[in-house]
Amino acid sequence: MTATPQSILENTFGYPEFRPVQLEVIERTLQGGDSLVLLPTGGGKSLCYQIPALLSEGCALVISPLIALMQDQVMGLEQAGIDAAYLNSTLSSQEQSDVYSRLDDGSTKLLYIAPERLMQPATLERLSRYNVSLIAVDEAHCVSQWGHDFREDYLLLGALTNTFPSVPIVALTATATAPVRKEIIERLQLREARQFVTGFDRPNIRYEVQSKQSPKQQLSSFLARHRGNSGIVYCMSRKKTQSTAETLVAAGFDALPYHAGLDANIRARHQRRFLTDEGVVIVATIAFGMGIDKPDVRFVVHLDLPKSMEAYYQETGRAGRDGLPSEAWMIYGLQDVVRLRQMVDESPGSDEHKRKERAKLDALLGWCEVTSCRRISLLDYFGDTLEEPCGNCDVCQLPPEVFDGTEAAQKLMSTVYRTGQRFGAVYVLDVLTGKASDKMTNNGHTELSVFGIGSEYTTTQWRSILRQLLVLGFLKVDTAGYGGIQLTQKSRSLLRGEIALPLRRDLLVSQKSHKPKASKAPINAADSDLFDALRACRKELATEHGVPPYIIFHDTTLAHMATVKPQTKTEMLSVSGVGQTKLDRFGTEFLNVIETYITTLQTKTP
Repeated sequence: MTATPQSILENTFGYPEFRPVQLEVIERTLQGGDSLVLLPTGGGKSLCYQIPALLSEGCALVISPLIALMQDQVMGLEQAGIDAAYLNSTLSSQEQSDVYSRLDDGSTKLLYIAPERLMQPATLERLSRYNVSLIAVDEAHCVSQWGHDFREDYLLLGALTNTFPSVPIVALTATATAPVRKEIIERLQLREARQFVTGFDRPNIRYEVQSKQSPKQQLSSFLARHRGNSGIVYCMSRKKTQSTAETLVAAGFDALPYHAGLDANIRARHQRRFLTDEGVVIVATIAFGMGIDKPDVRFVVHLDLPKSMEAYYQETGRAGRDGLPSEAWMIYGLQDVVRLRQMVDESPGSDEHKRKERAKLDALLGWCEVTSCRRISLLDYFGDTLEEPCGNCDVCQLPPEVFDGTEAAQKLMSTVYRTGQRFGAVYVLDVLTGKASDKMTNNGHTELSVFGIGSEYTTTQWRSILRQLLVLGFLKVDTAGYGGIQLTQKSRSLLRGEIALPLRRDLLVSQKSHKPKASKAPINAADSDLFDALRACRKELATEHGVPPYIIFHDTTLAHMATVKPQTKTEMLSVSGVGQTKLDRFGTEFLNVIETYITTLQTKTP
């Protein structure tokens, strides 16, 4: 019987039907055409090139930016009975020779390789001798110089069309605006490329942004509802990453730090534990995460603001790849705004580059302050639409209070002007609220008409107002000087009272409450004991085979198994995620668990 995309999907990967655009991409590739594929994280991008690779003669080249991603993908393919390999710096010379030997005899169907290794003349020359069936460029947004994760090595990949002129190329990403998609096509020299874009929405992820008031208390309150869950906590600096991990360990969490200052072996060990163990929390800089396929990450936390909407979307997309309820939770404050704007202004590059980076940052800051559905605004940034409010974000569930901030803004801006537009936030707000100091007295600022005129608000409330004025462009920070707060051209109309300014009132931490949806796989309460027993069996098998538990089966597969309770291998094949190879390897163990469970129930039944 001739293999087809559908038969490969069912028999090898164990899924009954394709997700949107997967089959179209596969058919386009099998016909020899180039494609640009944009699917949300967890949307099944890998099947778009793995299935045509299995249906074609020769070996597919999969260009991947990270060692961890290559290893994870190859591990999963091998458990599904597919001969796959990778070439990277972790292999000894003998192991690299073994990989080439498998390529020589034609057994390997997919070869994962980093762009810098692939584009070395010797590597390229050797691989050109083989029958390359297709080229997949994963994380293709890395090719964009205006993207959030640019990698210079990706720029060289456009030359592949010369080395492999008749080989179809499929570029895949979860994060690319329309301009970035255009740049990907141009830089990779894709030929008459068809674009397959399904949308950016991840409806199972709940988005929440809080103002940064008491970070440790806020994080503690959030994590209290996620004990026993796997998650990622992102911090800006190595020092904060380390201290946050220590704080969480002291609070009883299984937390591990991950940053570039740690020894490479320690980083690898921590990442391995995160992938293989359940309930581990990784506290990390943005050095961690790209290509992590762990499906049961229940939350992603940002204790500091990321640099752009693209970065935020990419990082939060690591939550809930299994489709179950998950959370993206972030706190940010005035210092985040000042620091990131300063980083952009001081970054190397042309004025045009800085202008685009400022625009990206401004878009993220504006999103943090929205007073309508957060998901609608997020999708709109990427050119996607949502007709109705999502009901699964903080703004939908607890709409912020909006007040007329015109007079407050005028008082604050007048204080900035009267003190000379050369002092930072702390000094300006102290003048505004009437907190005298020797420095203030020496400057004569206690005698100003604006001294103490802001007593109706607390310093915390004024910081919120100042943050919003910075975000909205009525004030700016002199990053080229000493960080003084200054007026902008936009300030004039507001100071003159020509416009009104609605502002959002930050809720106190104690007022914020949210009961998350259940994060376990959707099963009946009566089947939960069987589900737990199946997970225990999976854990034993994963330890025995030296792979993460999700490589054996996802939670969603175990949930389906617990619901339908297959009692034969034929019935087991009807479970979503169970292919023939995994059935042969693991089916007996799981069937034994189900049989024991059913027998126990029967003996308890009178």
